Amino acid sequence: MTLKPLADRVVIKMIETEETTKSGIILTGSAKEKPQVAEIVAVGPGGVVDGKEVVMEVKVGDHVITSKYSGTEVKIDGTEYTIVRQSDILAICD
Repeated sequence: MTLKPLADRVVIKMIETEETTKSGIILTGSAKEKPQVAEIVAVGPGGVVDGKEVVMEVKVGDHVITSKYSGTEVKIDGTEYTIVRQSDILAICD
């Protein structure tokens, strides 16, 4: 199954974070922070959203930083994705 986002929505896949600290301490599941860096998997077409023209600034393959608890999480074929609005993306990482 594939995801095709609508309007100004973007499908992202979170990039796994380190499970140990630099000093070698292993973090438990509850101590780990939710990752904020993600890779874009699919991008909607943009268009008019809430009466305003939205031009998509991101593209598939970009690494981005998102708001911590934004979006809707979905699981497809055993892989977890998050669907966010482009406005929930804070920055593109080079």
